[in-house]
Amino acid sequence: MLARWPFPTVDVPDHHHHTLGSIILAVGITGMAGNFLVMYTFCRSKSLRTPANMFIINLALTGFLMCVTQTPIFFINSMHNRWIFGEKACELYALCGALFGVTSMMTLLVIAVDRYFVITRPLASMGVMSRRRALYVMAAAWLYSLAWSLPPFFGWSAYDPEGLMTSCSWDYMTFTPSARSYTMLLFIFVFFIPLFIIIYCYVCIFTAIRSATRAARKINEGTGDSLTRMHKMRSEWKTAKIALIVILLYVISWAPYSCAALTTFAG
Repeated sequence: MLARWPFPTVDVPDHHHHTLGSIILAVGITGMAGNFLVMYTFCRSKSLRTPANMFIINLALTGFLMCVTQTPIFFINSMHNRWIFGEKACELYALCGALFGVTSMMTLLVIAVDRYFVITRPLASMGVMSRRRALYVMAAAWLYSLAWSLPPFFGWSAYDPEGLMTSCSWDYMTFTPSARSYTMLLFIFVFFIPLFIIIYCYVCIFTAIRSATRAARKINEGTGDSLTRMHKMRSEWKTAKIALIVILLYVISWAPYSCAALTTFAG
């Protein structure tokens, strides 16, 4: 485990810290503005407050909170070339990063599963997801994320400085049984299993859309019911494609960090 206080520093040129801090600041400000705009738009329009869109709002909320809690602190530390806020702030910073990051992943999982049922089982899923149930699902996602974010406070791994020592995260660099077990299980239950389920859902969605399209072509002009169902499925597919793009961007953005953590974990 890294020394608690004073926190260690990394011997790199100052401009490396300043450049990275400036990039993160620009990305963070863009993320704050974009996510706030999404929340504002959905909350202002009653027609957009559907159960499915509540998951989108939750995703925007987690993204907004992630940017608000991480970006300014990282930028300030980068300008000082080290972590300057102390041990408790480091732990709180890491907790926020873990909580909002995991909740984002769980929300993406919920969106994928929701699209899966709506598109592949439209009759069975009709009217199942109400606003109240959507709130329950989101609450479960937050509680699940909190359950994975709190253990470092109770001795299972720890929250420590990482990287250029200008940010904090869970301790994936210490080769103790506690740290290694937490890192391994965190990746399994927070990243790999949700990612596998998301991939499975979208493979099934794509297969269902392709099968429905082929069936509609065989019918030629088709009946009114089949055409209506086809149009609805295509509409849902457009929503699913947007969600898929968001998921891909999320995975791509976290992939370098995950690879670095896994490489360090593997020794």
